[in-house]
Amino acid sequence: MNQIIMACMAVGAVLGGLDRILQNRFGLGEKFEEGFMLLGPLALSMPGIICLVPALSGVLASVLSVLCTPLHLDPGTFGGILAIDMGGYQLARSLAVNPDVGRFAGIILSATFGCTVIFTIPVGMSLIPQEDRGDFLRGIIFGLMVLPLALLAGGIVQGLSPVELLQASFPILVMAAFLCYGMTRFSATMIRGFEKAAGGIQILSTTGLILAAVRYLTGLELIPGMIPLEEAMETVCSIAVVMLGSLPLAELLKRLLITPIRVLGKRTGMNADGAAALLVGAVSVTPALGMYRNMDSRSRVVNGAALVSGASAFAAHIGFTLAVDPEMVSPLLAAKMTGMAAGIATALLMTGRHPRT
Repeated sequence: MNQIIMACMAVGAVLGGLDRILQNRFGLGEKFEEGFMLLGPLALSMPGIICLVPALSGVLASVLSVLCTPLHLDPGTFGGILAIDMGGYQLARSLAVNPDVGRFAGIILSATFGCTVIFTIPVGMSLIPQEDRGDFLRGIIFGLMVLPLALLAGGIVQGLSPVELLQASFPILVMAAFLCYGMTRFSATMIRGFEKAAGGIQILSTTGLILAAVRYLTGLELIPGMIPLEEAMETVCSIAVVMLGSLPLAELLKRLLITPIRVLGKRTGMNADGAAALLVGAVSVTPALGMYRNMDSRSRVVNGAALVSGASAFAAHIGFTLAVDPEMVSPLLAAKMTGMAAGIATALLMTGRHPRT
């Protein structure tokens, strides 16, 4: 499975690179460049937290042990609160008592729940027009409602026992239920909370990057045990290489599937932009969120539901997983595709057809 995925990415990289040589004649060279240019934003957000993981895990381990021991929970689960490519994987693995629970939390929980809370919601609320945010949050709620199905699919493919799956999922499912309730009753307060959490992560990642840069340039280790910056950058570079192939490949697929996308839109009551954004979001969250202004109401809800589990499945998240834990690619895709499909189906069922706005 992993070799097939990597071969597809390689084909995308070859097509994109050749088109760049041909001066972007077919529009794939631009996507090739875009994939590599994402190295900058990734390098600003990821390495700092990765470098700080040993220090963070030391502090959190003592705090979480008091909470987790009486409840028979694995503290590694709480690494899933962070996004997969913003320290969630490393934190989950370092905190976990059971390595399998750490892998589940660091890959599957972080790529669904963590990504939604730390990235998708804060970025969505900054990009989506004010009048469209209610549909977006409604979709997020539907996506969180079916999150258990995504986690179940990922856990089964990984081979977790029922007890391990429950230990790994229970705290996050409780948080997801709380978020659904909070977004329904206190949406403004919850949004401010998401924005503050994202701001705190940014401060933490920048602080880690500063400390790691000082160590790299001078050899001065201000926090003992930090992961070297060059080691953290290896993961970032691996993701960027996958992006070189995944973005041209996604652009090619979008063109080839334009007719099926239009048919899908007509049959589901979504407009063309809404149907196309489902594919775009599975590659990259930000462009899909940028398409919200051109969507009808039903499309906005459906895309919000799809992004909870499906966000960045075929680009950043699969690239990260291939770099750090290739055996988890199949569980990751099982979780993300199951959750995405269930989110879309739930949103379509709950919205019904109505005039487009």
